[in-house]
Amino acid sequence: MAATTYLFVPGDRPDRFGKAVASGADVVVLDLEDAVAPADKDTARAAVSAWLGDGRARGTAVPAVSAVRINAAGTPWFDADAALVAAHGVPVLVPKAETPGVLAGFGEVVALVETALGVERAGELAAVGSVTRLAFGHVDLAAELGVAPEDPEPFAYARSRLVVASAAAGLAPPVDGVTTDLHDEERLAADVHYARRMGFAGKLCVHPKQIGPVRAGFAPTEAELGWARRVVTAGDSVSAVDGKMVDKPVLARARRILGER
Repeated sequence: MAATTYLFVPGDRPDRFGKAVASGADVVVLDLEDAVAPADKDTARAAVSAWLGDGRARGTAVPAVSAVRINAAGTPWFDADAALVAAHGVPVLVPKAETPGVLAGFGEVVALVETALGVERAGELAAVGSVTRLAFGHVDLAAELGVAPEDPEPFAYARSRLVVASAAAGLAPPVDGVTTDLHDEERLAADVHYARRMGFAGKLCVHPKQIGPVRAGFAPTEAELGWARRVVTAGDSVSAVDGKMVDKPVLARARRILGER
């Protein structure tokens, strides 16, 4: 089952790494990019490398739940970040993903699409063999487009592009961007609900307290599970459930819903 929650933790705060793992997030993302000031990049990279190396030496599962968000291609830190990822064999979140050739240089990639060019190339990015998933960085895209990141309407096209590109490439549904307000639970719930309606199946998180609500928000409701069970029970032939026709595509959706749990 594809991961639902990706929790960012600043790469220069090794005291938080273990706490992030203990949060129950599906994937802990050790962040070398936006969460780290330029002057602290080298320190953060060393801390991340040491922690991943310690986990491997202990024989723990820490590296298995970890990924690293590196700095974007073209920045002064990209090469050293890429070398760290290669040395430890961990999945990588590549920010501002725009160039398929850059993504092809890694073993396992979540392509973070957060520019207009990246959105337009979503199909090309999803088709790269090393890419396992697309993620949406709407905050950066908002700055480029000159719109408010809290308003979902300007990003409907971009979200749809990522959903369709993922499906066409046979990838799991994409991961939605962050909710930056740490205290507005209603906002978080609304963001998750909207993302799920658009076809997303996960979310980037910036605080451990977001993990539970995000996971619950993407889970099938009891009503959906009940409907799916009735559809599957009806069999493979064309039939009617709750007064509505059930054929092969509807049956496939029901099976997906049951498989999400």
